Amino acid sequence: MSGPPVNTTVTRAREFADPVLQDGAGPRPRPTIRNVAERAGVSKSLVSLVLRGSPHVSEHRRQAVLQAARELGYRPNAVARSLVEGRTHLVGALVADLHNPFYAEFLDGLQESLHGDGLRLLIGNSQWDPAFEDEAVEAFLELRVDGLVLLGIAPTSETLVEATGYTPTVVVGERDIELGGVDIVVDDDQLGARLAIDHLVELGHRRIAHIEGTRFSSGRFRCEGYLVAMRRHALAPYIMVEQGESTEEGGAEAARRLLTRDPRPTAIFAANDTVAIGVLAAAAELGLRVPEDLSVVGYDNVHLAGTQPISLTTVEQPRRAMGRSAASLLSDRIGDPGKTARLREITPKLVVRRSTGPARP
Repeated sequence: MSGPPVNTTVTRAREFADPVLQDGAGPRPRPTIRNVAERAGVSKSLVSLVLRGSPHVSEHRRQAVLQAARELGYRPNAVARSLVEGRTHLVGALVADLHNPFYAEFLDGLQESLHGDGLRLLIGNSQWDPAFEDEAVEAFLELRVDGLVLLGIAPTSETLVEATGYTPTVVVGERDIELGGVDIVVDDDQLGARLAIDHLVELGHRRIAHIEGTRFSSGRFRCEGYLVAMRRHALAPYIMVEQGESTEEGGAEAARRLLTRDPRPTAIFAANDTVAIGVLAAAAELGLRVPEDLSVVGYDNVHLAGTQPISLTTVEQPRRAMGRSAASLLSDRIGDPGKTARLREITPKLVVRRSTGPARP
């Protein structure tokens, strides 16, 4: 009989984590810059010039060095290079919750732009836990990152405040920042909320409820936009605000409380798409049809919102554009840390799908 299956994934990972093992001969020493120079028939200084991308090397010799490095499996020592250059070309991105699709999709745009600027991205997930936030930032600082991106996280702890004092930093999605030299990228949350309410009012809805996110300042601004829009439409008597965690389950719990009221709302504007998906689940549990019995609007326009089974009407934050804007601000600040703090506000737009429809008489 054949033996148990081999876990090739673990085996391959171990091979890459350790020096290559030779047939009973023990680990092979890692190739050095001297080995590359000897293989290419050039000096160590010329190898160093090639690996730094110097234009003062002939194409023939550059190709010889690169070929030798490939054959030997040589990798430049990033630590040694950072000591020489005074920078690591690393950026640390600290994310409040990687389960939120908005954050993951934002990182795509951020990474694309940073790569174009010769920067590599490291990601930490705080899971809304201040202890994890501090731990991740400490790790980034130990790695001597050139810059920080805080996504959905306000720098309020002593560790984060200290880090922003000497590390170029961009904060995304949080406005309540009172630190000099920290750039901010946000969506116009009040405008987005007004777009959602205007759409529902045009469909004839009056009893429009809002589930407010509790963890971030953008949730507060969206709630303020909701209140302003409801009052502008003379719907103040119908205002209903329910607190809810910025998760699917949090949205479902808040929706159950709203939808068992008498009279219940005919429409719900949720703090984000994840919360809105929870609202859809709660409506289904209660036997309510969307949009015939209940219209639902989310916020963010994550990829999942546009899939056919969900087809969620939502307010779009251009995530990749926000990522590119954050990367641009960070690259500028790395080059000139003394710049005045800047705020980039992105304009949202409404995306109408099948989760909203006319109010029933």
